[in-house]
Amino acid sequence: MGFISEFKDFAMKGNVMDMAVGVIIGGAFGKIVTSLVENVIMPIVSVATGGVNFAEKLAYKMGEGEGAAEVKLGAFLQSAFDFVIIAFCIFIMIKMVNKARLAIEGEPEPEVKEDPADIQLLREIRDSLKKG
Repeated sequence: MGFISEFKDFAMKGNVMDMAVGVIIGGAFGKIVTSLVENVIMPIVSVATGGVNFAEKLAYKMGEGEGAAEVKLGAFLQSAFDFVIIAFCIFIMIKMVNKARLAIEGEPEPEVKEDPADIQLLREIRDSLKKG
């Protein structure tokens, strides 16, 4: 089997296609959450904290001239809010999928492991000794 045909088989498997769709939807969802945080949540937080714009006010310049750098803590906080919201949404979705899977498939039956022969023999001996 050639390299191209192996790649074609790999790319056309259902899991890869599902993953691609998930990545595309995840990217779009990430943009929605970023917009929610930047345009809705952070302005409300800004009003609650007396008009502080976290993206601009929580930035510190280090150094001067061409080698200066800016540490943007406010932008980091916004990204942290994004992460928490996305992680929570993923948690909720996985919880719903698991609940739906249980409803469809039912509770998995526990595996009943049979004891080894020597353990069974010892139990029989114990039980017969108890009987007298």
